[in-house]
Amino acid sequence: MDNQSFGLAHALGLEVIKKTVVPTAPWKYLPPQLWIRPLQFLGAGSDPLAPPWPDVVVGTGRLTVALSIAIKRASAGRTVNIRIQNPQVALRHFDWVVAPLHDRCNGANVIETLGAVNSVTAERLHRAAEQFATQLAHLPRPLLGVLVGGTNRSVRIDTTLANALADKLIHAATAHGAGIVVTPSRRTAPEVVDVLRQRLSNVASVIWDGTGDNPYLGYLALADYLVVTADSVNMASEACFTGKPVFIEGLTGANNKFEQFHRELQVRGYTRPFTGELADWHYPPLDETSRVASLIKQSMGLN
Repeated sequence: MDNQSFGLAHALGLEVIKKTVVPTAPWKYLPPQLWIRPLQFLGAGSDPLAPPWPDVVVGTGRLTVALSIAIKRASAGRTVNIRIQNPQVALRHFDWVVAPLHDRCNGANVIETLGAVNSVTAERLHRAAEQFATQLAHLPRPLLGVLVGGTNRSVRIDTTLANALADKLIHAATAHGAGIVVTPSRRTAPEVVDVLRQRLSNVASVIWDGTGDNPYLGYLALADYLVVTADSVNMASEACFTGKPVFIEGLTGANNKFEQFHRELQVRGYTRPFTGELADWHYPPLDETSRVASLIKQSMGLN
């Protein structure tokens, strides 16, 4: 979530100051509407939230909703309050709400996005490519970058999926001569990584072991094709920023927000389901962050 807030704030051209907040019980368990004086009940480890109030506050996630509303109120309305994702409270508290289409958040101050705003930029990808090119130079081309997430309420990323994914990756390696690079996330279960490591041991592959610098952006930059597990709107959005063919693994056909999001990506030509076969297609890179920032800057007279 930090990546979404940082990405949009930087795209707005603002000086960015990160504030860490640790809400205390019982407030952190309650909906934002029930938080009483939220600025006064922050726990140990929180940064102070006090004047001078910022020109703009950008927040993501349930635990920051009441705080951003309180900051705007304390500033006598001068702070521009930008909310990423559906806040699940009255939209009048915000100047802008940036919400993905599948959130079904409607209002005059809502900017709908196809995917998630994020902090990936062409400059960051270029730097990452320079950093990791040597580490991946021994792998054959085409290079297949695999972004693996973790189980959530809608998608299971378990050993069954890992074995199915491995079958397809092995086919891509043998039938297309592809090299494979895999980056698990912090949410990836250890047993999922173990399956992939064991199954891919006989093909040209690298699986990040969690040590050293995170190669995520490097893999995005250097891969010719990308495979993304279906659990993460953020990873799919960041992959589609590259303009490269993006395959999705783990679609279940369920009628939930994740499936709606992925269906929309497919209909618009950004992604295809992963079968192990590789194909080329083209689309305009998905850069919702810049689009949203441009709309907000126009409204604020910053252009």
